[in-house]
Amino acid sequence: MGLTSILVKDGGFGTQMTVHVGDAVDGDPLWSARFNATKPAAIINTHLDFLQNGADIILTNTYQTSVEGYMEYMELNEEQSVELIKNTVRLAHIAKEKYLSECCQTGLNIAEGFPMIIASIGPYGAHLHDGSEYTGSYADYLSAKDITDWHRVRIDACLDAGIDALAIETIPCQMEAEALVDMLCEDYADVKFWISFQCKDEKTLAHGEEFAEAALSVWDLLRNRNAQENCLAIGANCVHPKFVTPLLQSVNAHKKPEEKIPLVVYPNSGEIYDVDKGWLGKEHCVPLAEYVPEWAHLGAKIIGGCCRTYARDIRLIKEAVQDYNKCEDWN
Repeated sequence: MGLTSILVKDGGFGTQMTVHVGDAVDGDPLWSARFNATKPAAIINTHLDFLQNGADIILTNTYQTSVEGYMEYMELNEEQSVELIKNTVRLAHIAKEKYLSECCQTGLNIAEGFPMIIASIGPYGAHLHDGSEYTGSYADYLSAKDITDWHRVRIDACLDAGIDALAIETIPCQMEAEALVDMLCEDYADVKFWISFQCKDEKTLAHGEEFAEAALSVWDLLRNRNAQENCLAIGANCVHPKFVTPLLQSVNAHKKPEEKIPLVVYPNSGEIYDVDKGWLGKEHCVPLAEYVPEWAHLGAKIIGGCCRTYARDIRLIKEAVQDYNKCEDWN
């Protein structure tokens, strides 16, 4: 499933959801995942916000879902927890059908297969609620099997509910990415996915490995498994936008166009989080849309937003992507 034109991914789900539920998202051990049970209409409307503003891809609100989390913080049993994950995917389907109905009524043509519903598969550390998703410290004491066994439950639930692909995202360590790719190649040979790393600077994963080495290692692993066609892209998310260009350059800058690895990127707004004061620096942020030509030139095939990016930011990215795609078609 090679990507020709650049696709637009949605923005920060928890960020946009505050439009519908207020500021009661940050700080919860389940983060936005609690609202899958308590305010499903807000989940649907958040998806709709992004679709109505041009997203080609919406991610299910499953980043921080886990059986363990729902059992501990919502007192559900294992079966109920799995069913809630499945129902979360169904909420994305409801939003998609509502959007397609709106498009039909207004005469807007949508390409077959779009919008895509992709399951958000956050890192093992996200459910620990200890910040380790931004350090990858668990890679130092857990085995690859421990991590993949934990991921498998959520992946199976999402696949059972019906998705187009998996977004293996915000992965802080090379070991977790490689373990998941091995598992997908071995046990989910027909499933499409992307791998997106969390990086602490312009060249390094949160856990300390070189981004370029990790990305190329995953790509080589896929080549050896004859599975590169299953991978939509490799990239980075939940990073400061100023890190993105050097990260992408480290992978593709010196490659011929036909040799470039397809990349995915969806950074934060550029604001900095302060534990005491919250998000700071909005007035200094460069709109992500302004980076689109630069990132596209380096091989980005999927571009969107992460934390602190709203539906309006996705609208601007969509416009920039449309302009870029037209230029490419003209050339």
